Amino acid sequence: MKKMSNIYESAANTLGIFNSPCLTKVELRVACKGISDRDALSKPDPCVILKMQSHGQWFEVGMSSEMERSMAGGEVPKCFGISCLQVIRTCINPVYSKLFTVDFYFEEVQRLRFEVHDISSTHNGLKEADFLGGMECTLGQIVSQRKLSKSLLKHGNTAGKSSITVIAEELSGNDDYVELAFNARKLDDKDFFSKSDPFLEIFRMNDDATQQLVHRTEVVMNNLSPAWKSFKVSVNSLCSGDPDRRLKCIVWDWDSNGKHDFIGEFTSTFKEMRGAMEGKQVQWECINPKYKAKKKNYKNSGIVILNQCKIHKMHSFLDYIMGGCQIQFTVAIDFTASNGDPRNSCSLHYIHPYQPNEYLKALVAVGEICQDYDSDKMFPAFGFGARIPPEYTVSGCFNINKRWRIQGVVEAYQSCLPKLQLYGPTNIAPIIQKVAKSASEETNTKEASQYFILLILTDGVITDMADTREAIVHASHLPMSVIIVGVGNADFSDMQMLDGDDGILRSPKGEPVLRDIVQFVPFRNFKHASPAALAKSVLAEVPNQVVDYYNGKGIKPKCSSEMYESSRTLAP
Repeated sequence: MKKMSNIYESAANTLGIFNSPCLTKVELRVACKGISDRDALSKPDPCVILKMQSHGQWFEVGMSSEMERSMAGGEVPKCFGISCLQVIRTCINPVYSKLFTVDFYFEEVQRLRFEVHDISSTHNGLKEADFLGGMECTLGQIVSQRKLSKSLLKHGNTAGKSSITVIAEELSGNDDYVELAFNARKLDDKDFFSKSDPFLEIFRMNDDATQQLVHRTEVVMNNLSPAWKSFKVSVNSLCSGDPDRRLKCIVWDWDSNGKHDFIGEFTSTFKEMRGAMEGKQVQWECINPKYKAKKKNYKNSGIVILNQCKIHKMHSFLDYIMGGCQIQFTVAIDFTASNGDPRNSCSLHYIHPYQPNEYLKALVAVGEICQDYDSDKMFPAFGFGARIPPEYTVSGCFNINKRWRIQGVVEAYQSCLPKLQLYGPTNIAPIIQKVAKSASEETNTKEASQYFILLILTDGVITDMADTREAIVHASHLPMSVIIVGVGNADFSDMQMLDGDDGILRSPKGEPVLRDIVQFVPFRNFKHASPAALAKSVLAEVPNQVVDYYNGKGIKPKCSSEMYESSRTLAP
């Protein structure tokens, strides 16, 4: 999953994107409504605590440096060492100004618990505070809905009239890039027998007084009024995301011996360059400081003009998810005879009363994460390679269920096993084509509405490799990713070809994939690890695959800025 097609690789190298891991920080804003105190004669002083689950234990997230005074006044108790936003005095509908910042990982189930405590001035910290209610959810649920409201549960999981609202907002660096087009007029002539051969260099001035080359244009030969080709550079590379950072621009006369002649220079900022947007121009005098100091009538060594400044937005994975893009998860299960008789304890499909088999472990581990990004959390499940009733003809793709939640899929899998005759062959092209058909219909909308993830669970090397390669190359043009988990101890070496780690996958006709959409993992590599480790491995590439597809197609998140701003409203 490390290589891209030539098209995407070229774009990535040009723009300086797609090279960093898809780590995102998320800010969580919190408000509560209808908080009631145990003392009916007074209002509570509510404080919110955030905890995150790790290895079955709850740990407090972050740490507040000090509590704020409430707008109502009054002394706030010192409560260092707990991860609370702030205490708001005598308030039943608090809206907290401080934020929680957490790292977001799509490939993990990040369980959160929000607790509301009444911390009055008479209490000695959190231990003596009254518990007013709590709410548990996953970070995935918050970011997929952007604004999550749930009842606060008291001890015994009883719901009262109070509720909590959490809003997620991505906190990330500027991944946009800018397209610039420069030309010059009446540059100084540095050559005796011909005109200058000018090129332009742009440097970013760093905080430590050093300078970093950002871009060097091509040389325009024998021309004092050159027009350089437009170029693209990331905003981070240009100015480190600071529009007021100083940029130094130098014009040189190229010489074949490498001793280029200095023509002149000028300074600017990205903020100033943005003046060339919407058909306008920005221009600077190109100055040679030595000439300026020595010549009384010196004006300049030419004029440099910025004809175009176009900003291209690079949307992130969370831009699309928070914009309403749904993850459509589908699972396909191998029911070929090589799995063994399900009634035999040695079978890969054997249903142990207390221990789930590898198929179920992989299904639940991946499905549990994907379900947070689908509003109805209903998934289709298919089987292949079995004889199915009533005629018991071999089917390369049959329904196990209609559309059920993860637990329903598990139950459908268990209930269908006794009714099937495991057979063969291990053909996966039909199921890829089936999901690709749905993904193809999605492309007609020209919106980032649905992205499809197909999980294929199989116990052996596939028998339709040529057709599968053809199907994957076709699917690489669609909003779709394919995850293949190899179950059992078969030799899966040939399956690595589909992954693309060892070279670009091609169809039998030689057509390359547009982008790498397949991840293959043998389950045995995670046999002694937690199911979460498997899910983390197979899903880690999905956010970049989503971003690569939609940005590559120029498709923006479908949520408008107005909807985005309205979702940020916290006031009850």
